[in-house]
Amino acid sequence: MARKSAARRARRRLLLGGLLLAVAAAGAAGFLWLGEGGAEAIRLRPDDAALVSEGEAIYAAHCASCHGAELEGQANWRERKADGRLPAPPHDASGHTWHHPDGQLFALTKQGPAALVGGGYQSDMPGYAGVLSDREILAVLSYIKSRWPAEIRARHDALNERQGR
Repeated sequence: MARKSAARRARRRLLLGGLLLAVAAAGAAGFLWLGEGGAEAIRLRPDDAALVSEGEAIYAAHCASCHGAELEGQANWRERKADGRLPAPPHDASGHTWHHPDGQLFALTKQGPAALVGGGYQSDMPGYAGVLSDREILAVLSYIKSRWPAEIRARHDALNERQGR
């Protein structure tokens, strides 16, 4: 029994590692989509009240049904459902969203996890290219970041700086 549990945890870590690697690669590719403004074009702006307000409305319309009205995510978000897919993670301080730099968050939202990971990876999260404009994606992500406590925002800012942002 303990061996099965350890093997299951090892498989989960391997899958998560692969997902994170794919998201990192896609984050780098995300700079190419935006042309010459690159890093500046995808900098989240949680202190821009107009952008955050726009993002809050877009989040309510497109994201809250899965990620929760208060960014709380779905229950047991780290454990696969019967269909093998992961529940929607929280975007509040209890989740892992803030562990990823702006470019990765943008790429994940625009393309969706299945497109980034490839290899038949299944996810309930769609890509929003063709649904939301780049500005709308930035607005949603800026809204999400605006809801994080100051300490988490500072850690996310430091992560972006380490990524050369």
